[in-house]
Amino acid sequence: MKIIQGENTFIKSWCNNPESGAIDQARNLTKLPFVFKHVALMPDVHQGYGMPIGGVVALKGMVIPNAVGVDIGCGMCAVKTSLTEIDIDTLKRIMGRIREEIPMGFNKHKEYQDYSYIPVPDWNKISINKSVVAQEWENAGFQIGTLGGGNHFIEIQKGSDGYVWIMIHSGSRNLGLKVAGYYNKLARTLNERWHSSVQPSWDLAFLPVDGEDGQAYLNEMKYCVDFALANRKLMMERIKNIFLEESSLREMVRIRDNGTDNLFPEFINIAHNYAVQENHGGENVWVHRKGATLASESTIGIIPGSQGTSSYIVKGKGNPESYNSCSHGAGRTLSRSKAKETLNLEEETAKLDSKGVLHSIRGVANLDEAPGAYKPIGVVMEEQEDLVEIVTKLEPLAVLKA
Repeated sequence: MKIIQGENTFIKSWCNNPESGAIDQARNLTKLPFVFKHVALMPDVHQGYGMPIGGVVALKGMVIPNAVGVDIGCGMCAVKTSLTEIDIDTLKRIMGRIREEIPMGFNKHKEYQDYSYIPVPDWNKISINKSVVAQEWENAGFQIGTLGGGNHFIEIQKGSDGYVWIMIHSGSRNLGLKVAGYYNKLARTLNERWHSSVQPSWDLAFLPVDGEDGQAYLNEMKYCVDFALANRKLMMERIKNIFLEESSLREMVRIRDNGTDNLFPEFINIAHNYAVQENHGGENVWVHRKGATLASESTIGIIPGSQGTSSYIVKGKGNPESYNSCSHGAGRTLSRSKAKETLNLEEETAKLDSKGVLHSIRGVANLDEAPGAYKPIGVVMEEQEDLVEIVTKLEPLAVLKA
């Protein structure tokens, strides 16, 4: 970790070579009159909208929608199966079935999903008449159990523990986007009315947490976090069913587990876009993790690599200097447009093919999610050795992206 001088406080960076745009955004955070102690940057930090992705900031009495981001509650979940092997033909069938049953990209289900899958908002805290959640309620019923696009993925992996794992990266879909957009616009309007010292060009408009609008945002944000988890759980349940419908896999499990179908003994979940009240340095503050995950002592988390590279199940060390946080992934080195312009399709696919990974790079349009667009995950893990302990290293077998 290195210390960078900010305006009113310091930036503590676990990234040894952060890009200038991310540092500029972090410096804006240090100018906030309600910032607490310091700003923390994780090893995967890169420029975002308002606040850098891979950033953590604690605020006194304020919440900033752009410091949470547009995909509220986005995160990872993983399941360790009891399988120790899976052949390539079975893997191809499973991935084909997943594509059939789980909509990806901008697609959603053609039928409204069962109400039992959808978390019920607390209508005592979320207005049933004027909230974004209420307005998007019907659409959310078609989007739950869908992957989304961008860097969201479904991956089958082989762990250093000898077992096959299933991992999903997804968020709150259009619901989180709508909530984020509405409250950021509202915050900008109110900040102008208040003649706030927080400059509009910083894109860090804030809401007081003890005010009606701040409470409304926090309640709707919390629902988006719950919805994102429910979204990942539903996808995982459907993937588990696809595995169980493979007769060869069921037979393998029965032989090993003495007749039981105990194929999925573990479920791990960790979110990386949210704000929550925590106590740091003896004060209750609002910690914003944007592209960063909780890494308090003994917390089990997930740090994925880029497509075709290693991912990690980790245990937090509870480092107070990072506000008990760690990276949420590898972090981009190239923007999506730059990746498509500069990366070589043959070279990027060769990296994946040489490892025998069933991947999703089909053409130039997919190069924004190629390995070359991201930081080396090994470097990222080295830079946060004081934040997390590696529990299991996971190598990719097959990857699905929109």
